Amino acid sequence: MALTLKAALLDSDKRGFVVTDLENLVDEEVKDKSGLSGGVIKTGYAAVKKVKPGIIWGVIDTLLDEFVEALEPHWTAYSASPTGDFGAYLASHPQPVSEALLGVTDRRAQRSSRQAITSIYSKLRPKAQENVIEALPRLGRVVEKHSV
Repeated sequence: MALTLKAALLDSDKRGFVVTDLENLVDEEVKDKSGLSGGVIKTGYAAVKKVKPGIIWGVIDTLLDEFVEALEPHWTAYSASPTGDFGAYLASHPQPVSEALLGVTDRRAQRSSRQAITSIYSKLRPKAQENVIEALPRLGRVVEKHSV
């Protein structure tokens, strides 16, 4: 395991691969949504990708440093006594991990001067924690893949 997530995931030679794998994770998570709210998420996600191709990759790349910083304490705790995989570890700590990750997007939304973004974010935010928690096992696998 790498000493830090920062060293493992933000390395200039690996960063693009990390971002691509995280974009694939988002695609998979959206694809797996079901029901009425899942349909809304899928429709909105497809519309955003159609209107601005590459936006998901770009957003992930922009936020990656802050997400890595938010995950670092959890990686450190996991690395101290690794049992199972990092995805299982994250899933076993859903509240603090999801709050740390959503803190990144909350701060970014608060700083945004674009009303459309803050409006959309405020509408999506109530379900965001549930969606992030559902994604933790996949997120852990992606992180672990790039940190060894």
